[in-house]
Amino acid sequence: MNSVLAASSTDLDLSLAQQLTVIALCALTAFISHMALAVFNDGVRPFMLDFIQGRSTRNATTAVSFGLSAGFIFGLGAPMALSTGVLNPWLVFLPTDILGILSPKKWIAPLLGGAWGAVVVFGLNGANSLAHDLPVDFLTALQQMSTPILFLFTLFPVLAITKQFGRLRGGIAAVVELALVVMTMKVWPDIFPGSIAMAVGVLTLIGFAVNKDMAQRKLDRAEAAKAAAGGSALEGKNGAADDAEDPMASLFSASALRLRRHLPLFMLLGAGICVLAQSHVFGGGEATSFLIAKGDYAEAAQVDFYRAFGFVPLIATTALASGAYGIAGFTFVYPIGYLMPNPFLAAVVGAAVFAIEVLALSAIGKVLGKLPSVRDSSEHLRSAIGDALGLAILFGSLMAANVMGGGLGILIVGGLYLLNESMGRPVVRMAAAPAAVIVGGVLLNVLYWLDLFTPIKG
Repeated sequence: MNSVLAASSTDLDLSLAQQLTVIALCALTAFISHMALAVFNDGVRPFMLDFIQGRSTRNATTAVSFGLSAGFIFGLGAPMALSTGVLNPWLVFLPTDILGILSPKKWIAPLLGGAWGAVVVFGLNGANSLAHDLPVDFLTALQQMSTPILFLFTLFPVLAITKQFGRLRGGIAAVVELALVVMTMKVWPDIFPGSIAMAVGVLTLIGFAVNKDMAQRKLDRAEAAKAAAGGSALEGKNGAADDAEDPMASLFSASALRLRRHLPLFMLLGAGICVLAQSHVFGGGEATSFLIAKGDYAEAAQVDFYRAFGFVPLIATTALASGAYGIAGFTFVYPIGYLMPNPFLAAVVGAAVFAIEVLALSAIGKVLGKLPSVRDSSEHLRSAIGDALGLAILFGSLMAANVMGGGLGILIVGGLYLLNESMGRPVVRMAAAPAAVIVGGVLLNVLYWLDLFTPIKG
């Protein structure tokens, strides 16, 4: 598997159908965001309840959304799209979160969203072509991130197992994953080496969590049976009354009902996202973007499928608590879209997936309430994904800096990253290193024009 993409594969020259799909989807997501029915940024969703209930203004909520999203848009979304030639949700959906909430009128929101979609499909290719013509081609250098991201991402199940179930199980999982990666590279050299290892790792983590929850439930039932003769019936009645009056249960029910009332709109959203994923100009994650760019669609589907398990509990609970769903739902629509044979089937299946998710939201919330270890596993998975990708993106960005300018490039990019850390991270850590590569690339080009730097050849 090539570690760096061919320069020709990073073109963002979309077909007319793909351009129209992006513009229409951006218009739709901005409209849905304006209605406070869904947002992409998981950090913004908890703030939506106050907005829905009128305790927060549109301007204040927009400020929150912009503050939590801007770093990802310009520091991660744009560099990833420019370096891979594949669109991503940080570039497509985070801006429509902001524009939708910002819009003062319902009819203005889709216009603003569609305008952003036009900027994406028409503006990025021009910027891409311009950057490749510079003496220091920092976009091609950014492709150095592909190998660290793809291979270090493989380790996220090992990290999650170690954090939740200890060093012994984590160490065993690490040995098993390494053996599977080596075996895959030897026996099946044409597929992504981490695919089987990730599958085994995620299934192992879920198996550990479910086993722990089942054992705890068995213990609880045994203790309840012992206490049955001591007035447990009366306590059960009181407990049932407490549950009936539980304000959180009432809120969850109201939120689920609110989302179900707009089911046709969510089905349209699911259809649009699935069609975009089927077009293979969109990737749902960092590793996925590089896999899509290489044409490894089955491996990309596998990666995003495993990743979704880390976000289902978060999206379900925040949606039930706030009344605002995720723009991409539970994100299962991504891998399904990659594998669809045509856009028409993708639209039908995507609509069906979103319908099932929205209708099952309450049931999913109740199931998760009975499986605390599974909920904890999702937290550990997300944390592990962040740790693995954080290191991979930083290491890949320093590799890109070395390609651009050797030691001087490393000094500039690494220095900008460290400066961001010392200033309290005005740019979020995940996006800081790619943003530093772009700023460093611009600076190296300026130094070249001032005859103070000679670009490294080859």
